[in-house]
Amino acid sequence: MTTARVDWAGGLRFVGEADSGHLVIMDARSQEGEDPGACTPVEATLIALCACSGVDVVSILRKMQAPPRAMSVSAEAKRSTEHPKVFTEIRLKFHIEGDVPEGKARRAVDLSEDTYCSIRAMLGATATITHEIEIVP
Repeated sequence: MTTARVDWAGGLRFVGEADSGHLVIMDARSQEGEDPGACTPVEATLIALCACSGVDVVSILRKMQAPPRAMSVSAEAKRSTEHPKVFTEIRLKFHIEGDVPEGKARRAVDLSEDTYCSIRAMLGATATITHEIEIVP
């Protein structure tokens, strides 16, 4: 079982901790419109999707003997206008640098998307998730 908790740190800020013992600070825009001092929980969810997919793709490419020299995963997302304002569309972009054959890159992304990325599986219940891959030698 995985566990997590957050402690209120004043305002709308919370400090979270999970089983790993690492701390995560999250905040929200106040009713007065003040900018949050940390990422919001919704932003953190999108970051988690990028990281989850990225971990999978790097791991798979290493196993395929085609490790990237560098890689980034970015996301653009649309949310519903009605509460709970879930993600409805997410577009991931995998920017892969190095001597990575296109077929291996596509296979790694597909495996992450279809089999391994648990965050994607959860978000896929409410959002259409698409992707593009850019490879730079």
